[in-house]
Amino acid sequence: MKRVEQFLKEAGVYYLATVEGDQPRVRPFGTIHIFEDKLYLQTGKVKDVSKQIHANPKVELCAFKDGVWLRLAGELEEDDRLEAKESMLDAYPSLKEMYSADDGNTEVFYFKKATATFSSFTAAPETVEF
Repeated sequence: MKRVEQFLKEAGVYYLATVEGDQPRVRPFGTIHIFEDKLYLQTGKVKDVSKQIHANPKVELCAFKDGVWLRLAGELEEDDRLEAKESMLDAYPSLKEMYSADDGNTEVFYFKKATATFSSFTAAPETVEF
């Protein structure tokens, strides 16, 4: 899991796919953080992505860096604890300009049943599950 987090942080941006009805939705994300041995991302409850995750927690993300791409598929579980939100905001201080842990909007999710696959054109795929 640490390798996945490191890759995503170094890539800077990853693309998160959700589903709205029968339509895939993809958007850029930049938050990724390990808290209590779980891999978290952050968003706002007012955003469509939040509504889509609550309706169908199965997501997939993709990032590319140095000729390697990562696909991470899994289910997201909301963690409504203040400590989890504070940990994410502490890891990304710039978010504190838009969010606070107790604002009623900040939302963090962690991956469960996750499968990460690192791929390239020069090596066999590597898979990590957590």
